[in-house]
Amino acid sequence: MNGRPSPGRGFDTVEFETRTVIAQGMMERLALSAMLLSTEAEVRYYSGFHTPFWQSPTRPWFLLIPLLGKPIAVIPGIGAACMAATWIEDIRTWPAPRPDDDGVTLLAEALNEVAGADGKIGIPVGHETHVRMPAADFDRLRALVGVDRFVDATGIVRAQRMVKSEAEIDKIAHVCAIASASFEALPGFVQIGDTERQAFAKMRIDLLQRGADDVPYLVGGSGPGGIAGAIEQPTNRVLGSGEVMMLDTGAVFDGYFCDFDRNYALGHASDDIRRAYDVVYAATEAGIAAAVPEARSADLFRAMADVLFANGASEGEIGRLGHGLGMQLTEWPSHAHFDKTVLKAGMVVTIEPSMGFGDGKIMVHEENVVIRENGAELLTRRAPAELPVID
Repeated sequence: MNGRPSPGRGFDTVEFETRTVIAQGMMERLALSAMLLSTEAEVRYYSGFHTPFWQSPTRPWFLLIPLLGKPIAVIPGIGAACMAATWIEDIRTWPAPRPDDDGVTLLAEALNEVAGADGKIGIPVGHETHVRMPAADFDRLRALVGVDRFVDATGIVRAQRMVKSEAEIDKIAHVCAIASASFEALPGFVQIGDTERQAFAKMRIDLLQRGADDVPYLVGGSGPGGIAGAIEQPTNRVLGSGEVMMLDTGAVFDGYFCDFDRNYALGHASDDIRRAYDVVYAATEAGIAAAVPEARSADLFRAMADVLFANGASEGEIGRLGHGLGMQLTEWPSHAHFDKTVLKAGMVVTIEPSMGFGDGKIMVHEENVVIRENGAELLTRRAPAELPVID
């Protein structure tokens, strides 16, 4: 698929060792004695701890990155065996859930041990991050450790996770190829007369049969003259001739996402729909061409927006036109006028122009690319240049 062999599951230990050493180098430059992580993606990134049990909101999970040495897990006892299967050796547990002290004292003891009496503790608190524990518990933790000792470490996690290793890129490329094949096959298994729910269910099943581990994100819609929104759940409305249908999938392989859409005409398409398709297709081409090292996310936005504006889009219709992609469906950066992030080789991003047309309708294109030294490399198989038709 996409000329790549199917990647293996998980990562070699050296992957996690490298990530940790890089983080520790940045911690040293920021005079941090430890870093506290609490979300699924952050914990998994440095440990390899991969479980769907994060779906339960009952228990908090923590990983500490010391200035020297391997990370330390402070987790509910139910996860000890799963964590022990990773490269982490120091695993400290409590019998969660224990609402009166759900790991707070144990975590405070570990932080004071690692960071000393007055060392600074980094914690991601910026945009697109959160602290995954009850606010009351976090207040208690700061009281036990020292309110003034916690400082923002968003930049460390952001800088590392934006630039993917080749092993990460292989996983994203693999799931992109799976979804590309499913989109290409869709006209053979979705038909006029299906309901939206039936069409979406057929694609979800097809993605799983082709090798996706999960399809947690599948949105879109259909309608005469176009679709009204891009994030809706499917309904029981019947697909009719002369309509257009869009599906946008975030399928997963080994913990890594794809995120792109495809549009289809049902029976035939109006001139307005075809023109909107052609415009966003051209804007996608402009975004891909602009996705080169040392360009800024804002430059990609401007390249796509210029095409959209030249073809009738208004300023108020356009938000961000793509984003980072990886362990989460959306990651840093945002292709928006305000985002000055400098693109680097190894970053995986979506190219996602959209525009309104007709009577409150919207057309969206999306592709996934990895930034290489000589420009963008498609991870998805490019959408057809002409709007495909389902007869």
